[in-house]
Amino acid sequence: MKKWLSVPMLLLLVFALSACGAIDTSGSEKGYIGISMPTKSSERWVNDGENMKKQFEKLGYKTDLQYAEDVVENQTAQIENMITKGVDVLVVAPIDGQAALTTVLERAHKENIKIISYDRLIQYSEYIDYYATFDNFQVGVLQGQYIEEKLGLNSGKGPFNIELFAGSPDDNNAYFFFDGAMSIIQPYIDSGQLVVKSGQTNFNQGATLRWDGALAQARMDNLLSAYYTKDRLDAVLSPYDGISIGAISSLKGIGYGSAEKPMPVITGQDAELASIKSIISGQQTQTVFKDTRELAQKAVDMAVAVLNGEQAEVTDTETYDNGAKVVPAFLLKPVSVDQNNFETVLIDSGYYTAEQLGQKEEVAQ
Repeated sequence: MKKWLSVPMLLLLVFALSACGAIDTSGSEKGYIGISMPTKSSERWVNDGENMKKQFEKLGYKTDLQYAEDVVENQTAQIENMITKGVDVLVVAPIDGQAALTTVLERAHKENIKIISYDRLIQYSEYIDYYATFDNFQVGVLQGQYIEEKLGLNSGKGPFNIELFAGSPDDNNAYFFFDGAMSIIQPYIDSGQLVVKSGQTNFNQGATLRWDGALAQARMDNLLSAYYTKDRLDAVLSPYDGISIGAISSLKGIGYGSAEKPMPVITGQDAELASIKSIISGQQTQTVFKDTRELAQKAVDMAVAVLNGEQAEVTDTETYDNGAKVVPAFLLKPVSVDQNNFETVLIDSGYYTAEQLGQKEEVAQ
């Protein structure tokens, strides 16, 4: 006759197997990853978070993905909770990169948790192990070069009127974007080929807190009413698609976007769906595409390396000084996108489908 194991004997067997690693009682055989994203209000952060979650889980890691909805206190509390849960690695895209996370990241370090700063550099913390981002100065260069090309500035054309928008002052990347763009634009301002009628030419004057499109729209309303009731605005340096959409709403409100009054050259960043549709329809002119799939993969590679006790691959060990240390970084390459190449860059790569962009029939032909 078959003999069945008693309940105490079964429990003893489970404990024995767990002790030797045959059964994983932690929920993950490899490790536990905390992913802290700033907000769901921008689709790029949703894509970043989901891409990382999928890639980590495909490799057998447990994840905790949280969005703080642009509230610094939320992000701090969420990271505290991840530490309490026992994560092994934190991947953090900060809302406020300047000081808000210093204390909680010190606690993470004391718990031997590795920390990867994602896209935005966390400032003033010596406990950041790595930084995964794009070449942020080059993002601005691409925006400046696009304005230069479209207006024919390098052929001596002008003068043209331009207004300058910058990103959020609590995001370290915003300064790189602005400086990169101004490295191209400033010489034309100095020569008089570009004219900023408002006189607002420095970062702080054009800064847009939290990258808020509504704030950008309000500022553009003020600029247009104060300086452009008679003169035409020819170009808008915008560092981000949400800001671009806000500026476009303001411009359309006073008649721009018609055959008699075409839109200015308007740059952007992140290739958000609404902005690509705007580019296709001839309103926004350009955006800078940063493939979040590649950035997510790089963050995953870094996390796997540190969990295995290895050095992660980096391409820059000099540029990103966060005020406490120079953080080793991997920089990916951004790509300029407009009406001429959006299909190749975005549809052919699978980032968007033709149907999402309303291009199904055209692409199929």
